[in-house]
Amino acid sequence: MMDELPLGFAMALAQHPKAMEAFSNLPQGEQQQLLREAHQVQSRQEMRSLVKRLEPGC
Repeated sequence: MMDELPLGFAMALAQHPKAMEAFSNLPQGEQQQLLREAHQVQSRQEMRSLVKRLEPGC
């Protein structure tokens, strides 16, 4: 599955293990929605924000 992830998204998830775990536990439909959003990201800050949404308590 990691080969399907946009590189920036995969790198951001690698830096946030809790977000990576949360992403992997999402239903496939929700994962696909996040991947669509990740493909639309225009900056590193946007990508960080997207990944931070996955972290528990954020």
